[in-house]
Amino acid sequence: RDVRWMGFIWTDQVRFASDYFQLLYELAIELIKLGKAYVCDLTPQQIKDYRGTLTEPGKNSPYRDRSVEENLRLFEEMRAGLHTEGSRVLRAKIDMSSGNINLRDPTVYRIRFASHHQTANHWCVYPMYDYTHCISDALEGITHSLCTLEFEDHRPLYDWFLQALRPHLPHPYLPQQIEFARLNLNFTVTSKRKLKQLVDERLVSGWDDPRMLTISGLRRRGVSASALRQFCQAIGISKAESVVDMGMLEFSIRENWDKHSPRALCVLRPLKVTLTNYPTDKTELLTLAAHPKAVELGVRSLPFTRVLWIDQHDFMQTPPKDYFRLSPGQEVRLRGAYVIRCEAVITDPISGEVIELHCSCDFDTLGKNPLGRKVKGVIHWVSADYAKPCQVRLYDRLFAVEDPEAAAEATGKTFTDFINPNSCQLIANAWIEPGVIDQLGDASMKADQPPVWQFEREGYFALDQVDSKSDSWVFNRTVTLKDTWAKCKDLG
Repeated sequence: RDVRWMGFIWTDQVRFASDYFQLLYELAIELIKLGKAYVCDLTPQQIKDYRGTLTEPGKNSPYRDRSVEENLRLFEEMRAGLHTEGSRVLRAKIDMSSGNINLRDPTVYRIRFASHHQTANHWCVYPMYDYTHCISDALEGITHSLCTLEFEDHRPLYDWFLQALRPHLPHPYLPQQIEFARLNLNFTVTSKRKLKQLVDERLVSGWDDPRMLTISGLRRRGVSASALRQFCQAIGISKAESVVDMGMLEFSIRENWDKHSPRALCVLRPLKVTLTNYPTDKTELLTLAAHPKAVELGVRSLPFTRVLWIDQHDFMQTPPKDYFRLSPGQEVRLRGAYVIRCEAVITDPISGEVIELHCSCDFDTLGKNPLGRKVKGVIHWVSADYAKPCQVRLYDRLFAVEDPEAAAEATGKTFTDFINPNSCQLIANAWIEPGVIDQLGDASMKADQPPVWQFEREGYFALDQVDSKSDSWVFNRTVTLKDTWAKCKDLG
């Protein structure tokens, strides 16, 4: 699903190395017959000691010169379960003095009495990764096996197995291994082992948690496949290890959705506004563009009534200089609607918290500026009578430090100790313009790409297709409108 969503073709079934266990076993027998593999009785520690070091060559196992017949018999006994775990292994016979330690007679098969998730208890000998990797590639007709840089020292072994077994492989060409640097981003981890740890320890909700840098997580968060392709094309492929700033990925996401996402008004932290001079029983339908530049997206209608919701952040009782939003006696324009003035502030008699504003509406300012004065501030709003309730999740970087692995090593902690406690904030009582909810349905829930809107002045938000219900809608913040993380870091 992920491969297809990214825009590429997957026409075959999912493959497992266990699909080839019988063939891998038969090819190991061919290695023995060719005199290129032998059964070794050294213990794991002895094998390690015999291998040597980076500056000292290894030494041959005393079992290296067993006859082909004895090796075949012992390997078949291993397969039949007649020997205990760790008592014997099958090793490739290469070069114990090689400068590449991977070529010093590596283990090909070991005994494991363990149930396998695909083959159950059918096998008690299992092939090692270096052997399985290249042979599986050859069996599947792979032309180029793309690996990260840690596999570079394993490439000679990859090639050795293929050359040794070439007459027994199904394709006339051999796959080629090519290494490149891992795509590392700051403020996250991309290691599958570490991602699995986050899932297993329930530090995230699953592999598709919108904070995870997995394809399914990014898709659920609302990132588009085209934005990911654009990002990868922009940073390119390198043979040098480096770390890409998360801001580059967010820039690609932001640039993509700025062109394509319709606009909507959503109040995350509602504050009640009553327009005291607006008729109680009046409702106006105001027309706004669905997108300021993409005229093909059409227009949308917003109901305007006497009682509205605005965001709590758009009001201050004692504002600083150059504050252009709403405050006592100050005017502000409602997005796409009228200019209003704050006439009175209603507070809770016990807590003193502001719970309502009484404002007047200048009816001569719909679609035009007021006469004789200039109003600089523009804020968003929704009608309290028509807006729909929703939940909103504000996602941020999963970790609070740029390199959680380095931080863990430096402090003696684990990388999970540096998870950003504010990486997910739930807003349970947001209000959104009704037209957004009216167009949602089963198709939205099943679409490969969740629908995304720009909530004006708040960011880009995607419908959460996992947790949303027909009577309870959830939106995930895909990305903010601007890169605010650098400023947050500067503030400490």
